[in-house]
Amino acid sequence: MLKKVMVTCAVTGAGDTAGRSEHVPVTPKEIADSAIKAANAGATVAHIHVRDPETGGISHKMEHYEEVVERIRESDTDVIINITAGGGGDWIPSKEDPTVGGPGTWMQTPSERHAPVEKLLPELCTLDCGSLNFGDQVYISPYGWLQEHAKMIQDAGVRPELEIFDTGQLLLAKQLMSEGLINEDPLFQFCMGIPWGMDADPETLIYLKNRLPEGAHFSAFGIGRQQFPVAMQSFLLGGHVRVGLEDNLYLEKGVLATNEQLVDKMVNIMQAAGSEPMSPDEARDFLNLRK
Repeated sequence: MLKKVMVTCAVTGAGDTAGRSEHVPVTPKEIADSAIKAANAGATVAHIHVRDPETGGISHKMEHYEEVVERIRESDTDVIINITAGGGGDWIPSKEDPTVGGPGTWMQTPSERHAPVEKLLPELCTLDCGSLNFGDQVYISPYGWLQEHAKMIQDAGVRPELEIFDTGQLLLAKQLMSEGLINEDPLFQFCMGIPWGMDADPETLIYLKNRLPEGAHFSAFGIGRQQFPVAMQSFLLGGHVRVGLEDNLYLEKGVLATNEQLVDKMVNIMQAAGSEPMSPDEARDFLNLRK
């Protein structure tokens, strides 16, 4: 177990959650404000998606990312910003013609997914390491696209957080490393309990941890009621943690949460076990982030 643990807050996500809780931030100002409050509660990293302010649904617009990042950077918090680079991979085959995408499909090339990272240069960004049956759709991230995307992230000087949704994706990430597309001491995020990826249980987390490359760092999260059990398992095994409204809406059964409440609860659990949240500056040194 680490004495200092990075706490990531996944602030809003892209799922259909805004209509299920009034606390899910939607506008750029709401997302930035929620990230700042999470940082003040002890979050080391703010993981950022953006939404359409009118509908609350997914957005990939550059101006929304720009406003969120600008507001966070102009605040009095030094939280590490982690922008998603996994958008635009949603494929839902048309019922009339399965060779084309039906309603809900939203595809982007690697360069389009990378555009906010290229322009805003956060310290971290995500790289989703493979395709997946994701609920009732398919998330598309073939290996050739991963090679292209990993190279763009590397050239930008941004550190990738390697998102692993199923066990085989760890092999894809290690292959990218062998080709020199991921720098040494990589950072992995194990994304657990998402239909139809890997289970959110101790056996799976131990399996993944035992197959990490030498020098790797890892974090893990579970969705819904598995958020805190998976986070606890992660830091007890020597990893880092992620909480936030992207993955879970509830502080406890029947009680809707805010991001800062989820962070505060996680920090209290860690402190009870003898660990403390890592400050953003401590994490910058730990991960050797660009300064």
